[in-house]
Formats: sequence, C-alpha cells, structure tokens
Amino acid sequence: MNELIELLTKNNLTITTAESCTGGMIAMTITDNPGSSQYFKEGIVTYSNEAKSRHLNVPDEILDKYGAVSEQTAHYMVKGALKFAQSDVAIAVTGIAGPTGGSEKKPVGLVYIGTGFNDVVNVNQYIFSGDRGEIRQKTTNQALKLAAQLIDDKIG
Repeated sequence: MNELIELLTKNNLTITTAESCTGGMIAMTITDNPGSSQYFKEGIVTYSNEAKSRHLNVPDEILDKYGAVSEQTAHYMVKGALKFAQSDVAIAVTGIAGPTGGSEKKPVGLVYIGTGFNDVVNVNQYIFSGDRGEIRQKTTNQALKLAAQLIDDKIG
C-alpha cells in the first residue's frame, strides 16, 4: 500500500476504484491514509450487472455472454472507471466471495482483478481460499499490489 501511495504522489497521479465483490474495501483502504484526497478521485461499487452497465459502460452482451465474474467484464470495468473518473489509474474487481454463489466453472474465491494506467489494461485471475472476509481482504491486498506494479512498470 505504501508503495502505491508513494508512486501516486511522486508522479502526481490519480486513482479510482470500481468494485463488486469487495464492496468498497479497496477505496476504504486507500482513503484510510491521511492526504488521500491528493490522489484518490472516487470509488464506485457496482454490485449488480445493471450498475456495471450503467456506470462503467460494461456492454450487456459481455455480461450476457461471459457473466459478471469474467476477465472480459473486469477489463470493461477498468476502462469504464478510467473514463468515468477521468483518472490516471484504475482498479476494478469482480468475483465470488461466497459462501454461496459458486459453481464448478466459477468456484467461490474466483476473482478477476483489473488494473489500468492510461491506455494499458491488465486483468489477472485468482482463486483465493478462505471465508468471505478473507477472500475480500486477499482481493483488496492483491489489487493494491497490482496497481503499484503497473505504475512502476510504466513509469519506472
């Protein structure tokens, strides 16, 4: 987390979040830091498909074909968050935190974490173990690390 804050402030960058399964935990973690208003633009919790479509412009065809928990949806969530907030960096997460809602194809713990910096979008898939709280916390921690890595890779 400290690395992300340092990269954002040192490079005068802004960040926004688009969250589903974490329900705002990533935004909360970022804004728990004093001075976060320098770099944190906004957080959007888009739990429903309708919200993903309306606020982040995730196409209904993507949601219908791949589902809310998919690499494709995470990709569009990042792009939508970057555009909506006019931010330099975005984090988007969608997944199944459990304890219910999983299936053989999409088990509990399946999470897609998208990060974006300007025109670059990366999406990573994880299957985290643990209860609902643990899965959400692991998702939050990993998302913050991935955002820092992306900035570091692009700026150095």
